Amino acid sequence: MSVLRAEGIAKSFRVHRSEWHRVLSWFLPNQRFRHEKQILHDIDFQVNAGEAVGIVGQNGAGKSTLLKILAGTMQPTGGKVHVDGRVAALLELGMGFNPDMTGRANALNTAGLMGFSREQAEAALPGIEDFAEIGDYFDQPIRIYSSGMQVRLAFSVATAFRPEILIVDEALSVGDAYFQHKSFDRIRQFRAAGTTLLLVSHDRAAIVSLCDRAILIDKGTIRMDGHPESVLDLYNAIVAEKEGYTVRQTIGEDGRARTTSGTGEAAIDKVVLLDETGAETDILKVGARVTLQVDTSLLADIPGFVVGYMIKDRLGQPVFGTNTYHLGKPLKELEAGEKLSLRFTFDVNFGEGSYSVAVALHEGDTHLGRNYCWQDLALTFSVVNTDKSRFVGISWAPPELELVR
Repeated sequence: MSVLRAEGIAKSFRVHRSEWHRVLSWFLPNQRFRHEKQILHDIDFQVNAGEAVGIVGQNGAGKSTLLKILAGTMQPTGGKVHVDGRVAALLELGMGFNPDMTGRANALNTAGLMGFSREQAEAALPGIEDFAEIGDYFDQPIRIYSSGMQVRLAFSVATAFRPEILIVDEALSVGDAYFQHKSFDRIRQFRAAGTTLLLVSHDRAAIVSLCDRAILIDKGTIRMDGHPESVLDLYNAIVAEKEGYTVRQTIGEDGRARTTSGTGEAAIDKVVLLDETGAETDILKVGARVTLQVDTSLLADIPGFVVGYMIKDRLGQPVFGTNTYHLGKPLKELEAGEKLSLRFTFDVNFGEGSYSVAVALHEGDTHLGRNYCWQDLALTFSVVNTDKSRFVGISWAPPELELVR
């Protein structure tokens, strides 16, 4: 059952060519001194009860505008939003706070605006103060707060009462690492209790660990709505996209979208894992020695050629990545028609589970400079534990134990 639906949401703003034109428009309303700037176009999606949805996109794509419309702090130019339940929104830093009032007074005032009685707000104050951890500043004016203190207080107030729907913009990125961990722990607790979450973040780990699906907003429209890892792969390809680049997606046998991007000056022909006997495999033992072989073809003359790979866990979070540039072995002055096979040999010091490998052919230290070919989900493999002591986690780092009395 959906608790939030966006139907044909559109948003545009009137933009004046100059401040002088703005003044003239007051006296000559029939004259055209402005134009409409379209921010969102025909946005349609729904979020089910208890679902967590990440919203990603480049700066200026319309993400924050969409969240303000969903939270009810901004009206759309067209379309409708249907919300079933109480919404708590953490959008712009300190939005709604009075800078001349203390943190305590602002907390009471904000709780009142959220629909809670004076008694409920006062009962929640000790918890707000404890969670924010800003000490004596809780009774000082907001205007002397740092940005980190403001986000601590804003998050503490917004989550003092568990909402049916929680909307969080990039504000948490301002906080320190300790408070970010603390905040995400509270979000996970809310999720376990049934809260629906909408999260805008550039933090890949946050999206893949917290969200059931993700929506990519590109130039004011929905470019993709699906599995977080597939959406983020496409997003990364769009970020690196330049003139002459192509971005395409194919659906694999497992139903997941695989993203390939680049100029096409080089191609990835084959990616395989080889065990210690040289046989192809996709099931590996913890600690086993393995070789990742990447076969490539050059379709144009290339002055600088780098091959890299990234291993990700089942959620799409990076586990380990490197390339020939960082290994000190870049290739120079290669000619069209050449075929190269590169072998990376390493120990599988990973925990049990499923993993994927992304491969990139590019120039320089990263694919963001000149990307010849980037392929996500180039292969998948599983790690099993058959001969090691039991452990948990994604890394196998066995300790030496010494008992001292």
